[in-house]
Amino acid sequence: MLVVGLGNPGPEYEYTWHNLGFLAVDRLAERNRIRISRLECRALVGEGDVGGKRVLLAKPQTFMNLSGQSVKGLVEKNGLAAGSVILVYDELDLPWGGIRVRPKGSDAGHNGVEDVIRCLGTQEIPRVRLGIHPGHPVRDGAKFVLAPIGAGQRKELESLLDQAAEAVETMIAGGAEKAMAKYNRRAPGSE
Repeated sequence: MLVVGLGNPGPEYEYTWHNLGFLAVDRLAERNRIRISRLECRALVGEGDVGGKRVLLAKPQTFMNLSGQSVKGLVEKNGLAAGSVILVYDELDLPWGGIRVRPKGSDAGHNGVEDVIRCLGTQEIPRVRLGIHPGHPVRDGAKFVLAPIGAGQRKELESLLDQAAEAVETMIAGGAEKAMAKYNRRAPGSE
């Protein structure tokens, strides 16, 4: 099993919206005492047990839009199928704090996911999407996702990262369907 957080390398991107994938994988590593420090296939990786299963955690260092190159290398090197990969990333189409688990699907306009799908040659990649939409119109999506997460959202961010790590742990232990039943709840006030 390979869990990949999508993001951008470098301290200037660390606490931007586009780096929620990296932050969630860091939280998963922390919760499961896995050290992500080895450079492999152009990604920082760490290996350990999550829910009694051997898991490789990865943060591609190729920048978001080229994440697929790194993921493909890790998949090939470790003899994995695309269905054994879990992608974790930010999603501008979901409200801030929302989580959606999917067993497969299109890239929905996310360039990092698009590159992973292109490089692996399939949409059959399980994923955890983390909502970042601020609740008001966003004029420039590219500019927004690279903006720093505000101090006001930091407390909510901690809760979201815990939920994201739990969602991945649930997927590893019981599959995407079980995680979907637990985490794909409707937003408050929606029908």
